[in-house]
Amino acid sequence: MMRSTAGRAGLAQRARIVLLAAEGESNTRIADRTGLSRPTVIDWRKRYERSGLQGLEDEPRSGRPRHIDHAKIVAETLKPPPKKLGVTHWSSRLMASRLGIGNATVARAWRDYGVQPWRAETFKFSTDPELVAKVTDVVGLYLAPPENAIVLCVDEKSQIQALDRTQKMLPMQPGFPERRTHDYVRHGTSTLFAALEVATGNITAACKPRHRHQEFLAFLKQVARAYPDDGSGTELHLVMDNYAAHKRVEVRDWLAANPRIQVHFTPTSGSWLNLVEVWFGIIERQAIHRGTFGSVRDLNTKIRAFIDGWNDRCHPFVWTKTADEILKKANRQTTSETAH
Repeated sequence: MMRSTAGRAGLAQRARIVLLAAEGESNTRIADRTGLSRPTVIDWRKRYERSGLQGLEDEPRSGRPRHIDHAKIVAETLKPPPKKLGVTHWSSRLMASRLGIGNATVARAWRDYGVQPWRAETFKFSTDPELVAKVTDVVGLYLAPPENAIVLCVDEKSQIQALDRTQKMLPMQPGFPERRTHDYVRHGTSTLFAALEVATGNITAACKPRHRHQEFLAFLKQVARAYPDDGSGTELHLVMDNYAAHKRVEVRDWLAANPRIQVHFTPTSGSWLNLVEVWFGIIERQAIHRGTFGSVRDLNTKIRAFIDGWNDRCHPFVWTKTADEILKKANRQTTSETAH
């Protein structure tokens, strides 16, 4: 009880009193070590002697018993608000006015049951009929790549905006973070094509104005040149998502003419399996999100500078989850406990 991180702090403190007493500490010494008064220590020791562990629990509070059923408040909260209110979810004050009680009472009921109407999360179930096969294929490629093969994760980060703030940014100072204006000027967009080598973390990339199949095919040819066939039979295994440009006839024909390049598609709505998405998050946080760019050329220059610096310090990307663990977690959550 004393070491529990999930229990109440008061209960842990009372358990500590009992343990210190068992070690032979005096009441005065226990009071000094726990920060309590000596009468309080004596009282908790007496309650433990009289009732054991149950004596350390809180006794029922004085006053009249609760007459408002929290379960009913929560049941009403789970119902959608009436259309005449024009709201998407309940607030504590709206619910209080509907039930004729105080909003603090509603808030306590929500807190007791862990109900948070103001929160909303996203989810996505893959409807790909080949979900199991594709997950097993891609994850197997990460965990046990074929011999004499290079695994590359390929994708594009489209519509990267070249944003410039309306005023100069104020640099970070002691006591003040970096500051910028909330408004900005758009100077166009760019698309970043990238291929991540899983074993090393090295990036092969290109910035292009659009993200059609023509640009994607040109990038695939760039990747092939970056990893030329040296006669040893090295294969390139590309992990890609199901974007339409990746499956155009021109792309398929080029891949068929280059059999050493093999493609592994992630499941529909499963592009998170592509490790290059992790790297896209890194470049977004470290180079793009807080950057200011006066033109698309400035944006592309910044992206290329980041990639050059990244390749100097790159590291392998290690996948840890097995296909079985992923598929077990990806199963739809049940919404009912009924047996029918």
